[in-house]
Amino acid sequence: MMLFVIQFAIVLTCIGIGGRFGGIGLGAAGGLGLAILTFGFGVPPDSPPITVISIILAVITCIAILQAAGGLDLFVTIAEKILQKRPGAITFLGPAVAYLFTAICGTGYVAFSIYPVIAEIAADARVRPERAMSMSVIAANFGLIASPVSAVVTGTIAVFSGLHVSALDILLITVPGTILGCLVGCLFVYKRGHDLETDPEFQRRVAEGEFESVKTGERTISIISKTAKKALMIFISGIILVVVLGSVPELRPVWNTSAGVERMSIPTALQIIMLTTACIIMMVCRISPSKLDSGSVFKAGLVGVVAIFGLSWMMSSFFEAWQDLFNNTFNDFHNPVIFGVIVFVLSAVIYSPAATAVALFPAGVLMGYSTETLIALLPVTCGSFIIPGGAQIACVTFDRTGTTRVGKYVVNHSYMLPGLITVLASTIFCFLFSTILVESEKYSYSCVIFS
Repeated sequence: MMLFVIQFAIVLTCIGIGGRFGGIGLGAAGGLGLAILTFGFGVPPDSPPITVISIILAVITCIAILQAAGGLDLFVTIAEKILQKRPGAITFLGPAVAYLFTAICGTGYVAFSIYPVIAEIAADARVRPERAMSMSVIAANFGLIASPVSAVVTGTIAVFSGLHVSALDILLITVPGTILGCLVGCLFVYKRGHDLETDPEFQRRVAEGEFESVKTGERTISIISKTAKKALMIFISGIILVVVLGSVPELRPVWNTSAGVERMSIPTALQIIMLTTACIIMMVCRISPSKLDSGSVFKAGLVGVVAIFGLSWMMSSFFEAWQDLFNNTFNDFHNPVIFGVIVFVLSAVIYSPAATAVALFPAGVLMGYSTETLIALLPVTCGSFIIPGGAQIACVTFDRTGTTRVGKYVVNHSYMLPGLITVLASTIFCFLFSTILVESEKYSYSCVIFS
C-alpha cells in the first residue's frame, strides 16, 4: 500500500508540474511521470492511447479545414447578428451563443472570437459586461461536453470502447443537463454586482476618458463567401452522420473474422466520417494547400493531442499496474460524489476537460461505476475556470468597462462563483437525466420480455 501511495504522489506531482505550463508541458510532464514509474519502479507501460489520439486528430483535421474554408468565420458573423438583435438580453444570449457554437464546432475557438463582441454589446446596452462575459466563458466550456465532435466527448467514447457507448448516449445526458445548468448560472449572474452606470470602476474610467463607447451599429460584419456556407453545410452534415452511425449499429458494416462477425466500432466510424468530411470540404471549396494547416484550430488541437498523449499514457499505466488493488479495494466504493470531487479538483490543474476525462475515467471504470454515472460526471471535468487561463484573462482585457476582474488573490475572480454554481447544477441535472434514461431503458426491456 505504501508503494501505491508513493507512486500516486509522483503522478500528482507530475500533473501539478504539467499544469503550471499547460498544453505541451502537460504532455511532457506525463512522460516524466511515466519514466519514473517504468524505469524507477518497474511499472510496465500500458499501450499509448492511440484510439483517443487518432479520433482527436481526425476531428481536428476536419475543423481545421473548415476554418480554412471560412466556415468558422461564418459562425462568428452569425453570432454577431444574433447578439446585436437583442442587446438587452446579452446576459442570457451571450452564454447561449457561446454554448451553441462551441457545441456545434467542438472547439472553443469560435467562442473566443465572439467574446469581444459580447463585451462591447453589453457595454453599449449599459448591462454590466461581467455578467455576460463570465457566463459566456463558462458556457463555452460546457458546450464542449455537449458536442459530438469535441475532444472530451470523442475521448470519452474511446475510453468506453467496447462498451457500445455512442455520441448520442452521451448527448442525451449532457445536452439537457448542461443547458439547464448554464441557465441556472445565468440566473445567478443576472443581477450580480453593481449596475454598470453605478459601478465605481466604470465611473472612474468614464470620468478620466479611458472609456469611449463604440456603438453596435458602427461595427462591421464580415462578408462571408458562398464557399464558407458550403463548407459549413458539409461539416454539419458530417456531424449528423456521425451521430446517426453511432446510434444505429445496423448502418455500420460488418465483417467475418477469425473471432466471428465483427461490426465497425463507433470510434472507427467517427474517424472515417470526419476525415471524409474534411476531404469533401477541401475538394468542394478548393482550398489552397497552404491554408490547410495554418489556422489556429490546427495548432491548438495538436497542443491538446500532446497533452492527452503524455498524461493519459502515464495515468493508464498507473491504473493498469494497480488494477487488482482497484478491483479489490474500490469495487464496492460506489460514491460518485467523492469521485466527482476528485475529478473536479484535478481538472483545475489539468486544465482540459478532454485530458481530465481520458486520464481519470478509466479509474472510474475500474471502480465499477456505470457508464451512465461517468457520463453524468462529465460536467466536473470543466474545472479549468478555477485558475484563470487564456480565455478568462483575455475577457478581462476585452471588457473595457473594468467590471470583469481577476482578483488580488488570483482565485477571487469574476468566473469563480458562476463556474461553481454551473458545475454543481449541471452535474445534478445530468444525474437526473441519466437516471431517467436508465429507467426508460429498463422499462423498454421489460416490455420486450413480456410481449
